[in-house]
Amino acid sequence: MNDPAVARDKHTSSGHEVPSGRPRRRAAALSVARAGCIAVALVAAYYLLPLDRPATVGTSLLLTGGLLILALVFGWEVWLIMRSPHPRLKAVEAVALTVAAYLVLFASAYYLLERAVPGSFDEPLTRTDALYFTLSTFTTVGFGDIVARSQAGKVLVMIQMICGLLLVGVAVRVLAAAVRAGLRQQGRPPE
Repeated sequence: MNDPAVARDKHTSSGHEVPSGRPRRRAAALSVARAGCIAVALVAAYYLLPLDRPATVGTSLLLTGGLLILALVFGWEVWLIMRSPHPRLKAVEAVALTVAAYLVLFASAYYLLERAVPGSFDEPLTRTDALYFTLSTFTTVGFGDIVARSQAGKVLVMIQMICGLLLVGVAVRVLAAAVRAGLRQQGRPPE
């Protein structure tokens, strides 16, 4: 089909092809499915990993190493966004991966802290309690039904709060810049 109007609709002013509606919807559906699967897999791993062993120095190393790995994965995701044919969708996946990994990491740290130092919280934490506490702290809802009592618990909560602010403030700006760079690279104007 050689309809000039159709050809004009498929290309931007720079000549790059813009995906039509159907492939774009398919890419969006796949992106949402991948993001959901990533989140579900991380939460499933949290519940399935053997975290019931007594904590040692390894607990602190787990949190520190986990945060470093999270930063590296985030950097890798930024790189992928800038090279993706669908940078906005890739950014959604990056947010899902980063937030889910962040929440699971801190929930694991709270759970392990309660095992290592019983009484760090005002009630013993199950895995679900630790995940709930992490999520209520991250969203700044803080119902107050679970409270850190020990100094180590309070320090861990403060670290989560600072990292949460960085995640929301800095990471979102970095992802937005990566999306704009990816669109510019394709010759598509950022909207």
